Amino acid sequence: MRIVIAGGHGQIALRLERLLAARGDEVAGIIRNSAHEADLRDAGAEPVLCDLESASVAEVARHLEGADGAVFAAGAGPGSGVDRKNTVDRGAAVLFADAAERAGVRRYIVVSSMGADPQHPGDEVFDAYLRAKGEADAYVRGRAALDWTILRPGMLTDDAGTGLVRLEASTGRGPVPRDDVAAALAELLETPATAGLTLELISGSTPVSVAVKSVAGN
Repeated sequence: MRIVIAGGHGQIALRLERLLAARGDEVAGIIRNSAHEADLRDAGAEPVLCDLESASVAEVARHLEGADGAVFAAGAGPGSGVDRKNTVDRGAAVLFADAAERAGVRRYIVVSSMGADPQHPGDEVFDAYLRAKGEADAYVRGRAALDWTILRPGMLTDDAGTGLVRLEASTGRGPVPRDDVAAALAELLETPATAGLTLELISGSTPVSVAVKSVAGN
């Protein structure tokens, strides 16, 4: 498969790129900083320079043409303010979904956040983040031309992945290594029967591949 990942230099994205490249997929990562190109190549991915905060739908769609799947893994990141939560975590996610639809890429996976909710209350930056992610998720759910899956991990850690997770519509809060989030994304890309599902992910006792097959009904 050819997979295009938005936010290609993110910590989860780099892990996913390595996994996909290792299994023989063709991977492209969208980045806005040319200094990150070498890191993507080291991960086995083709770097694609494009700023999702300023690009047009048509421009992004050109980068998605011919892809079998798209993953939105971009984020404004820690230290960013409310404005960038809206322009990246919401705005770029909406743009990427529109571009995937224009390019005819049906399989579309969103890396969201546990607690994402368009109606989330509060005035802190993290509250704005959860609202932005919730608004983006709601927008993607409304795109009939996309076979979307929304993945909402718990508290992300840099612990080594165990390959054992809990993946359900509602798991309750808990930690999960970024390694295992990437592994779940790789499995979801190969499991189109998970389209239309919003799933939470934390560490657990079920192998990733088994957990994904279970929610897919297999």
